[in-house]
Amino acid sequence: MGKIITIAHQKGGVGKSTLALNLAVCFQDQLTVALVDTDLQGSIADLKNDLPELSIIQEDNFKKIKKLEHQLIIIDTPPYLSNRLPELFLISDYILIPTKAGFFDVMAIRSTVALVKEAQLKHTKLGAGIVLNMIKHRSGVTGEVQELLKGFDVPLMNTIVHDRVSFTRSPMTGGVLSGEDSKAKEEITALAEEIVNYITM
Repeated sequence: MGKIITIAHQKGGVGKSTLALNLAVCFQDQLTVALVDTDLQGSIADLKNDLPELSIIQEDNFKKIKKLEHQLIIIDTPPYLSNRLPELFLISDYILIPTKAGFFDVMAIRSTVALVKEAQLKHTKLGAGIVLNMIKHRSGVTGEVQELLKGFDVPLMNTIVHDRVSFTRSPMTGGVLSGEDSKAKEEITALAEEIVNYITM
């Protein structure tokens, strides 16, 4: 069975789908990767025809997801999946929680973090990390938000993913790695390396 990375946040608009897509593209040169859209009305699944080289699967049956034969499975979750997140976390190896740099965004991840901590009591090898995502350049609040996030009992990733046009356009361009934005490439690659360092420990 492959490793499962779930990208989750009970609040919408934090860039989960964009991160899921770009991480999948980042890993696909080294591994067989499945990008799973658990939203049956989701946008990721609509990219199947545009990204034929990437295995995109629309599935909300977690038992079927667990049986996929890919080496790496990246799961994108919709905000309304909250009541099923505990079940999903228990089949995962790593939970990535993206957040913007606003105080309300930080407060909104409390419930997701609480679900991760509950899952870790049953699944002791479950890893998790919070990543600052869609961050405005020269945002004065980011330092304060970082301090708040360090107060949670989930590690804050070193990588910060900034608000870039190349990320916004990435569903249409096949991911930032195929574009010319070197900073975006550096950020998604660094984030992928941080996750790999955990799940291969």
